[in-house]
Amino acid sequence: MRNSLRLAFLGLAALACLPAQNTAAIDNDQARVVVAHDQPHKKGQPHQHKVNRVMIYLQAGKQEFVSEGKKSALSWKAGDVKWSPAGGVHTSEIISDSPVTMVEVEVKKPGDPAKKITTPLDPVKVDGKDYKVEFENDQVRVLRVKFGPHQGAPMHEHQLNRVVVYLTDQSTRLTSPEGKVETTAHKAGEYSWGGPTKHKEENLLDTPFEGIVVEFKN
Repeated sequence: MRNSLRLAFLGLAALACLPAQNTAAIDNDQARVVVAHDQPHKKGQPHQHKVNRVMIYLQAGKQEFVSEGKKSALSWKAGDVKWSPAGGVHTSEIISDSPVTMVEVEVKKPGDPAKKITTPLDPVKVDGKDYKVEFENDQVRVLRVKFGPHQGAPMHEHQLNRVVVYLTDQSTRLTSPEGKVETTAHKAGEYSWGGPTKHKEENLLDTPFEGIVVEFKN
């Protein structure tokens, strides 16, 4: 979760839409990240998502979609992450009673078979207690990471470029194989871009840490 370049405060999953969008703070050849703050019971304009996306939901909610006259609905819990394939024109409406914030990670490129995770220091291998695979396909691998207070992960390697979405506040000490120490801090709802790296991690907070890591196989 190093090399933060730019930050922003911020199936049925295919139709998760973002009518109230903020300017993306990450927009490169691999990915674009947009944060949406949607109010309940307000139907959005017809629109279309032309690329596949990873959706991270910061609050619980339920959304109704209308596409070609057919209705469908999607529910989620706070912190859920879902794959959302590109889809046709549709409208959507939050039908739960509270506002919701969604972080949308657009995947710009098709998967590259040459982009494989081969390192023996894969965090899922060396720290499977804290790093869990949420889902994986030919374009992305999505991990959920959880550290208890003042806990962390041993030396591990991130081979692929990635977006990290912070579900809780974060203050982490990172130590490289050479002993270089760096501290990173983010607020819940922020996100960052990271490149390949090796490091140990330690949660410096008195509270647990949780985040979503979207790795790009393109």
